[in-house]
Amino acid sequence: MTISETLLPEFDQELANTRALLECVPEDKFAWKPHAKSMSMGRLASHVAEMPNWAVYAIKQDSLELTPGQKPFNAATKKELMDSLATNAAAARAAIAGASDEHLGKTWSLIFGGTPVLTMPRAAVLRTVVFSHIIHHRGQLSVYLRLNDIPIPGMYGPSADTAHA
Repeated sequence: MTISETLLPEFDQELANTRALLECVPEDKFAWKPHAKSMSMGRLASHVAEMPNWAVYAIKQDSLELTPGQKPFNAATKKELMDSLATNAAAARAAIAGASDEHLGKTWSLIFGGTPVLTMPRAAVLRTVVFSHIIHHRGQLSVYLRLNDIPIPGMYGPSADTAHA
């Protein structure tokens, strides 16, 4: 079994969970923040929707350079949010499926403002910078939703909102 074949079922499961959570984000709460230093709900949801595309960067490029002041994706509507997730997830899945074990063993770097932040094999980048990063921000987003009394779906079993449904 190839590395890609072992990663794809996890990717599919995590993207299904991600899709279910993003579908709960109400457009009228996009500007809501739990704290002045926090991302808004819309920006956080947008970040979650854009993260699958990092798999494409990790596979198709040798590095990704982010720069201070760079404008991140910030969906204006729920449709734009969900369309972005669908597009990014499809591109990521295709990139993962098409990557050889040899290619996934090659190093990739994340660079911020000219300084390398991390360098690791592409397969590790997919697990940490893509999959775990999505899961991390999805957890944050579930708290944002909970703080707004918005029911959340279960991710790995029932949630408090779905346990007795």
